[in-house]
Amino acid sequence: MHAYWVEFIGLMAVFGLAAIMPGIDFTMVLRQSIANGRKAGIFTSLGIASAVFVHATYTILGVGLIISQSILAFNIIRFLGAAYLLYLGIQSLRAPAPEPAKIDVGAVNASQSIFKSFGIGFLTNLLNPKATIFFVSVFTTLVSLSTPIHIQFGYVSVMAFVLFSWFSLVAVFFTTPKVRAGFYAMGKWFNRATGAVLIGMAAKVALTQR
Repeated sequence: MHAYWVEFIGLMAVFGLAAIMPGIDFTMVLRQSIANGRKAGIFTSLGIASAVFVHATYTILGVGLIISQSILAFNIIRFLGAAYLLYLGIQSLRAPAPEPAKIDVGAVNASQSIFKSFGIGFLTNLLNPKATIFFVSVFTTLVSLSTPIHIQFGYVSVMAFVLFSWFSLVAVFFTTPKVRAGFYAMGKWFNRATGAVLIGMAAKVALTQR
């Protein structure tokens, strides 16, 4: 049991650092929170955390090894992720300026349900090559093959909880009245800025090497 704790602590140390570093998931939670409200940000966070179980499942079952060794499989994931980010970036650029008078920190715009918010977060993480790389390389390196599957999924459950908690805090912070009002004051520039960031990330993902 002591060996599992050592393994768990090492895994969480690396995962914790990777989770808090700004990236695709962070950008999506930020945009969802500012554009659609706190609830949308939190459900986007839940979607991101849920996708971790998919990455863990194919890694533990051995499919991750195939992905890590197959240029074709990796490229499919890479280009799907890039295309999805490009689509979201273009949608952001085309979005109208937010209306400050309608600010409600807990609201979800009528045009976006909690299911859509969850789905955006889920697909963002699922198609993120960095998440795939983490599981097929770092996870398989730090977690022994002899570790029972139920313990491995225990690790993953804690990872998902940490990820959800972190991004929920991000959503709460960026939907406090003063912070959100500041972003709304930027008008269309916020949409243009996040759109440009998403498109830039799409290009980065497309150029990611295996």
